[in-house]
Amino acid sequence: MIAVVQRVSSASVTIEEKVHGAIQTGFLVLIGITHLDNQEDLEWLGKKIVGLRVFGDEEGKMNLDLKTVGGDILLISQFTLHASTKKGNRPSFIEAAKADIAVPLYEKMIVFLEQELGKPIQCGKFGADMKVALLNDGPVTIVIDSKNRI
Repeated sequence: MIAVVQRVSSASVTIEEKVHGAIQTGFLVLIGITHLDNQEDLEWLGKKIVGLRVFGDEEGKMNLDLKTVGGDILLISQFTLHASTKKGNRPSFIEAAKADIAVPLYEKMIVFLEQELGKPIQCGKFGADMKVALLNDGPVTIVIDSKNRI
């Protein structure tokens, strides 16, 4: 499971010309799920996301986590994070999980992040054509791969 975590001042996702989810201070999280991912990957990645200390403290150092600053999460599924560009110019998405694997893990991630954060999160809609808008703060963008823990 791969997550691209962006610290944002605001972010929103629009589906069929209607805002489906929106946050102010927090994380826009793009998540890609492979056919090899499981509950262990989900929990490890979810704890990493909520625990990231990338918000400024009183001295301006990145030292505070999402809970401490009262931040929110906007979670967006994005299978293209697992694109392979090794051959040619057309990406292959063979590593991305099919819906029967990805949808349940995505839905479990929503519940897990809500439990870890202690409040509801905003999210996109799996498989939908989404328009994502954000104001990246910093910018701070971090890529976390549950298969690369060492």
